[in-house]
Amino acid sequence: MRPTAAIFAGLLFAAFFQQPAEFTIPPEAAKRTNPMKSTETSLAEGRRAYKTQCAMCHGAKGDGKGELAEVMQLQLRDWNDPTALKGFTDGELFFIMDKGKGKMPGQEGRMKPAQQWHLVNFIRSLAKKERAEKPKP
Repeated sequence: MRPTAAIFAGLLFAAFFQQPAEFTIPPEAAKRTNPMKSTETSLAEGRRAYKTQCAMCHGAKGDGKGELAEVMQLQLRDWNDPTALKGFTDGELFFIMDKGKGKMPGQEGRMKPAQQWHLVNFIRSLAKKERAEKPKP
């Protein structure tokens, strides 16, 4: 085998069989607070971004059952469930959205930080909305 072919084969092997790096959120990112108050305007901005950037995978209702998630066989969280995001700070959600995670591409450079913070507010509102709509026993 020629040396360039051997190098190419080695790189190809490494790309396909390499274990993914562990995903960690830096502590300083986790501590970031959302500078956008969760107002009707913020939720409307977040909803607008969600429809174009997130719904294809996370579903129109935030239930994790978007068309692309189905095609890619992704198991996504149901954000209508109040426990789905309970362990995440706003800073952690922003970081995941900004940098991406797994098969989800990051929004860094595609969305302005303010848009991403509005999106954090909207995603959090999905569980609150669901909880508010459930009838009391």
